[in-house]
Amino acid sequence: MVPAYAAPAAGAPLAPFAIERRAPGPRDVQIDILYCGVCHTDIHQVRGEWGGGIFPMVPGHEIVGRVSAVGAQVGRHRVGDAVGVGCFIDSCRACPECRAGLEQYCDEGMTATYNSRARGTGEPNHGGYSTRIVVDQDYVLRIPEGLPLDRAAPLLCAGVTVWSPLRHFGVVAGHRVAVMGLGGLGHMAVKLAVAMGAEVTVLSTSESKCADALALGAQDFATTGDGRAFKSHARQFDLIIDTVSAPHDYNACLGLLRVDGTLVLLGLPEPAPLSAFPLVSQRRRIAGSMIGGIAETQQMLEFCAAHGIAADIELIAVDRINEAYERMLRGDVRYRFVLDIATLAR
Repeated sequence: MVPAYAAPAAGAPLAPFAIERRAPGPRDVQIDILYCGVCHTDIHQVRGEWGGGIFPMVPGHEIVGRVSAVGAQVGRHRVGDAVGVGCFIDSCRACPECRAGLEQYCDEGMTATYNSRARGTGEPNHGGYSTRIVVDQDYVLRIPEGLPLDRAAPLLCAGVTVWSPLRHFGVVAGHRVAVMGLGGLGHMAVKLAVAMGAEVTVLSTSESKCADALALGAQDFATTGDGRAFKSHARQFDLIIDTVSAPHDYNACLGLLRVDGTLVLLGLPEPAPLSAFPLVSQRRRIAGSMIGGIAETQQMLEFCAAHGIAADIELIAVDRINEAYERMLRGDVRYRFVLDIATLAR
């Protein structure tokens, strides 16, 4: 049995739990987990806010550890390698999206790292709030040398979630990028966009985030609460990375874009009214994006290693996870909690 932390039922506090992991098959990689990032998605899932929860539930999809065993057909990873596992551990592998390296958009639906069922067996999948995981080699990422393993964990969700639209919408040096919201996603968006050579502005409802935004490398900061930013920064940006999960005015945000600019939604707020005029008047776009495929996640990790980029984290013991959830809901973390799995009895 493998030690873990689980929510026994929707809305219940997480507590120690024991799970079974399969023995490695021919293509499998067994990973001894060292660190696991804590994503806001974990809170939604363990509290049953999105429905369809499989309980007991072991969350965690920002997993970093070392390979402890490999199957006979594994050629990509060796015992002792530093590796990671992100938001999904399988997909159909045959649809156009999977063949294009966009497994997150699999026609049959990706198999999430936790709160999902294994293809074929239907057994519940458990995540990284545990000491070990076994994953097919095709869904295991290599952690490049030079990345601190604890600070690399959030890159596997927060990092690639902002990397994917930055790359897909063609951000290059000289582009003007706005990042809405300075949390787990937002702080990574600032770091990555700056490293790509973009001119970055952080937009936030909180004036207190200004110093942090500039320290992360942003060239400008504006508060949106009083509405003045929508006038002072009108038609300035090529791309807006919108990480905000609370309801807000998309029409005002669209007014910040230049001709052919794009507003990319990463948060999941309640539906908000959308007018056609801000779109058609400047040939603007509003788009969505979700995490990233295996190939682009690996690309993102290599980019971060080359540019000295990692997440800003607070490393905590596993038994503080319920406290961490409450603090996250208050916005009291800069900018990602990471569980030290060594504090979970093996």
